[in-house]
Amino acid sequence: MEILSLDRLGDEIAELSAHLDAATARLLDLIREFDARGGWNTGFRSCAAWLSWRVGLAPGAAREHVRVARALGTLPLLAQALARGELSYAKVRALTRVATPETEERLLAVGRAGTADHVERIVRGWRRVDRIAEAREEARRHQSRALHVYQDEDGMVILRGRLAPEVGAMLVQALAAAREALYQRARGKDAKASPADVSEETPTMVQQQADALALLAETALHQGIDPGAPGERYQVVVHVDAEVLADADQPGQSVLEDGARVPAGTSQRLACDASRVVMRHGRDGRVVEVDARTRTIPPALRRALHHRDRGCRFPGCGVRFGQGHHIRHWAQGGPTTLSNLAMLCRRHHRAVHDDGYQVDRQPDGELRFRRPDGRPLPEVPPPLEVLGDPVKILRAQHDAEGLVLHARTATPGWLGERLDVGWAIDVLHPLAR
Repeated sequence: MEILSLDRLGDEIAELSAHLDAATARLLDLIREFDARGGWNTGFRSCAAWLSWRVGLAPGAAREHVRVARALGTLPLLAQALARGELSYAKVRALTRVATPETEERLLAVGRAGTADHVERIVRGWRRVDRIAEAREEARRHQSRALHVYQDEDGMVILRGRLAPEVGAMLVQALAAAREALYQRARGKDAKASPADVSEETPTMVQQQADALALLAETALHQGIDPGAPGERYQVVVHVDAEVLADADQPGQSVLEDGARVPAGTSQRLACDASRVVMRHGRDGRVVEVDARTRTIPPALRRALHHRDRGCRFPGCGVRFGQGHHIRHWAQGGPTTLSNLAMLCRRHHRAVHDDGYQVDRQPDGELRFRRPDGRPLPEVPPPLEVLGDPVKILRAQHDAEGLVLHARTATPGWLGERLDVGWAIDVLHPLAR
């Protein structure tokens, strides 16, 4: 490497940085397309998790790359400035925290005029104004919540109200569940009735909403407002035949407590790490014996499993809390021992039982995961080999694209004057007073 003058060395650093920023813009374009098309959805919980595994980015950096990539999809001016090497990734990352299509142009001017430190300080001030405005709007919305209940002249009760967004979302979900319950109940009655007994009128959606609200009120009054103890409230009971639990292809029942059928793979997944009660039935179907409830994985073994695995073992995951998975299911004769257990998070436990992913333990004790098509899923993917000088390759690619980058491409317009953040926010922010 030739020894350069300090000025020439500084120019080389600035020019190469501009090339890297332009390449970063292309990288973010690729990440945005990959994310939108769901390319990461091959057992990974997010695009950021896939980037962390496949590219080697730290989890926080991976999440920021995905966030910035998504934001730039609606901010063409900032995206173009990064692609031309005029703004650094650090500046764009900060500006995308607050930029909107309406404010993008003035924030682009901030990025071109100031240093990265100036941009960070202005963005912090901008977000303070946003938070104040948001808190003011949230307080106004909270004060405006209301529910009016009154009786019309014909005796019908009229409801009119305003609910907080999260309360409204909960009510919509509850109404949808109640409508579905009423629909299933009506369908069961219609199946038993003769065609002459079945009314041809189908309730309209608004009528179904009214019926659903009546069911919610009846259920609340019947069950009581107290939701009950958490342990019972979140208990899920599954009835599954031993044959089905051992082999998903075998005929038999696999149903929830209310009779709703669930796939055999779901029953196997739930049975991996849950309490179980064995019931023996006579030939007439009646229960003749019930064993005591037992834990599939005893507490001492569970503690050892947590200590050994330290979280989900699926490649690229790392979620610290999970469920015990029997590599060979206990219903198929697999022992409940540490060597036959692996910690998997809820998502990847489902992927193994329901989506076709496979896991087995090698003779050396290591786990081997495979995709549904049988291809191996390595713990750490092998790095791609770069043939040639990466700097020359990058410069040649930009030259071929007609992108002219030099040492002054990303130089800000700052002349050394003191930054007045308050004045800048007053001038720039549309909500500033």
